[in-house]
Amino acid sequence: MQLRDDHYLLGGLVQIDDAYLGCELRGGKAGRGSENKVLFVAAVECNEKRRPIRMRMSRVSRFTTRAISSWVQNHVAAGTTVITDGLACFAGVTEAGCKHFSKIAEGRKLKELPLFQWLNTILGNVKTGIDGAYHAFLFSKHKNRYLAEISYRFDRRFNLKTFISGSR
Repeated sequence: MQLRDDHYLLGGLVQIDDAYLGCELRGGKAGRGSENKVLFVAAVECNEKRRPIRMRMSRVSRFTTRAISSWVQNHVAAGTTVITDGLACFAGVTEAGCKHFSKIAEGRKLKELPLFQWLNTILGNVKTGIDGAYHAFLFSKHKNRYLAEISYRFDRRFNLKTFISGSR
């Protein structure tokens, strides 16, 4: 699934965010610094009505400008308009040849902004789905497979012919 979807680039209007799966270890670091969390980038392509069309999720080793630039070059078409939060590493979007707009939530949580509604909904569904379907699994061992399967199914959710034949 991942090999098939890696041929398609997101375009148009794309929302990108940093995301984490996993939990803190007892006595370990909490939050973003937790050694048990898997870091990945989540992106959703929206149409002119700002409805989600396709998504892409894959693991990154760290959230750095270089890592984000490489990720965007591999998954987003050059010239695409990309919207992110204010995280510094997303400066790599511009380095990858895309138009970058960052939105910093002033006095509100970013997840409350309508601009990021679909990305946050998708991330919430992904995390709930993984917790519900895979009660005990080694996410670190199969991380790319889980993320690729979720993206593959999401991209084909409205077109059964595409899902069966694999054509776009």
